[in-house]
Amino acid sequence: MTALRYVYAVCRPLTAPLQAELRGVAGAPARQLEHHGLIAVVSQVPESEFAEEPLRACLEDLDWLTATARAHQNVIDALTGVTTPLPLRMATVFRDDSAVRVMMEKREDAFRHALDRLEGRVEWGVKIFMENPEADSGGDTGVPTETASPKTMSGRDYLRQRRTRTTAREEQWQKVEEFARRLHETLSAQAEDSRLHAPQNPQLSGASGRNVLNAAYLVPRARSEEFVTLVDRTKDDTPGIRVELTGPWAAYSFTGLAGESAGEPT
Repeated sequence: MTALRYVYAVCRPLTAPLQAELRGVAGAPARQLEHHGLIAVVSQVPESEFAEEPLRACLEDLDWLTATARAHQNVIDALTGVTTPLPLRMATVFRDDSAVRVMMEKREDAFRHALDRLEGRVEWGVKIFMENPEADSGGDTGVPTETASPKTMSGRDYLRQRRTRTTAREEQWQKVEEFARRLHETLSAQAEDSRLHAPQNPQLSGASGRNVLNAAYLVPRARSEEFVTLVDRTKDDTPGIRVELTGPWAAYSFTGLAGESAGEPT
């Protein structure tokens, strides 16, 4: 069976060999492919899954997609521990080593520029959620939630209860928005760069609450502890608001490689 080349990332030559037990997509070992002083980290994948036609079908298979994403991220995480990798889009596949080298040569200047800019830096992700199940429904359902039965509630009481709930939701939403704005300003001032991503869809992410802020910050590795401490100090400040910190990641959001970076791992 023909084997294709799956490319995880491009980086400068490693000062140490890859972990012997490091496995990538489809359980194949990851290895280094050198070209013009750059390294592509690759592994072999079967054409029966990664050729153009079968790959389209596989990308519709949630179990396959999850396993592939985890294996891809496993290699990126291992690289991030020892160097500054430029992660490529998941399922970036070439015919053979020669085709990988052609790709590297075409994009050599962009790779070198990005590696110079990102050297010694990592990405941290910060998400803010509004923890209010009623607000998560996206609006007033018109169904009373207090202990009084609708049958025993007067029309005036019912309208007053709706106004009270609506006002409470609006005030809570304003409070969360203000909290997110202030935290983003504070973290941006501590980071070298930042990116605002679209809020997560709770049905896809599985996270509870409404995602208000979904941001990425580029931070020198040497200042990561200071950045994490800054985020941690805000976590329990305001009831009804949940702050999540993830990382350190490879600088997915800051590579500047249009069409090649994959965005924050999921």
